[in-house]
Parts: sequence; C-alpha cells; structure tokens
Amino acid sequence: MATLSVVIVAKNEERIIGRTLDAVRDIADEILVVDSGSEDKTIKIAAEKGARVVHQDWLGYAGQKNFALSLAKSDWLLSLDADEILTPEAVAEIKAIVAGETAGKCDGYKIPRILYIGEHPVRHGGFYPDAQLRLIQNGKGKFRDRMVHERIFVDGPVGVLRHPMLHYSYRNVDEFTKAMDKYARLSAEEFKQDGSKKWRANPVNEVLHPMWTFFARYILRLGFLDGKLGLELNLIYSNYVRNKIRYLRES
Repeated sequence: MATLSVVIVAKNEERIIGRTLDAVRDIADEILVVDSGSEDKTIKIAAEKGARVVHQDWLGYAGQKNFALSLAKSDWLLSLDADEILTPEAVAEIKAIVAGETAGKCDGYKIPRILYIGEHPVRHGGFYPDAQLRLIQNGKGKFRDRMVHERIFVDGPVGVLRHPMLHYSYRNVDEFTKAMDKYARLSAEEFKQDGSKKWRANPVNEVLHPMWTFFARYILRLGFLDGKLGLELNLIYSNYVRNKIRYLRES
C-alpha cells in the first residue's frame, strides 16, 4: 500500500503549525519539519505533534524545500507551508489518491487555497482558488527557484483537488500590505534580470495596469463580495502592481 510523507519547512511558526500538523496526522506515514533556526515554540510543538524535526540552515525557498523533500521516504509527498491547514474534505481526497482509489491518477495535484486575513476568509477578487501544486509522487517533481513564489514543477499530468486548504498567512491587513511591498521589490528585481520584461517599465503601464487590475479583480472577479476587506485588499494589490513597475523603472 502506498505511503505519504508530509513535509514542512519552518522558522518561528508557532502561531499555526500545530493546527497544520493536526490536520494531516491521520493520513501521514511520516511528518518532517525542516527548521532553519526557530526561536519560538515551533520545534517543541512539532515534536509534540509527532513530527521528525531536522535543522537546516536556510538555503533559500526552493533549496530549503527541495532539501526537505529529499529526506522523505514515502511514495507520495505533501509539501505544506507551516500556515496552511487542510480541510477534512481535502484530507479525504488525498487519502483516496494515495490509496489508489482515484481514477486517472496524476503525478501531482494542486490544492485550492482560501486566504485568511486574521480569521476572515477571502473568497473572491482572484484570491481564490489560488490552487498550489502540493501533492506529488516521490521523484516526480521538485521546486524551481524564483525570487518570488517558488513553485513545484512536475513533468507528468497534474490534477486539482475539489476541496481547499486554509491559508493563514497574515494576521491583519497591515501585514498583507508589507508583504505586497516586499514582493513588489523582488518581482521588480526578477523583471530586471529578465531582459524580455523590460517593456513593463514605462509610465503608461504604471498608470493603466493597476487601474485594470483593480477593475478586473474587484468588479469582474467579484472582489466587492468580500465587503470592506475585499476593497482594502484589492486596492493594496493594485498598488502592488504599480509598485512593481515603479521599482523596475527606478532600478
């Protein structure tokens, strides 16, 4: 019977990691937490939840996650961030896939994510389904490095789970704002290194692209249905798009 390893990289993740581990405990044959130097209760919580904790100095996002995957021994690998919690329905889907009960089995599966700001879900405006490739057959894929949002790549077919995981990435809107500015600076640096994207750095694009982004996400993709929070997030995201272009022009 096929087995499943759950793999998580962490540093100072005491806020959510206990819930992350609780959600997968019944389907995991092994749980690996690769820690890069936590100073809070992350290691203690992970050990108490039955995880094998391994220390590894930070290798970069892709390098750290690939190192973690290399330690796993199971047939299937589930790579989660320490702030991602699988719903019971998603757990049941993964259990069926690993058990071979799913027709047309793929080499990897994306899992939809619901973003949470504090305890408030964001279900519209392009923030959902935000499906992320997380479940792969061992040896079929690995992370490729990027300055922003590293991703797993799999050569074979990829499916999508019907049920989501919950992403508790930001405690509040202020944390989201700071993260978007960080990502804007990293994206601008990535664009700078990719000469084919230099066309983005022009004043017209800096004005029109954010306007279109807000209209597309807030109106066409129903961001207004998330109320005041939806308005705030879509304004911040539009400013993120503007800042990417501005930082690229200034570089």
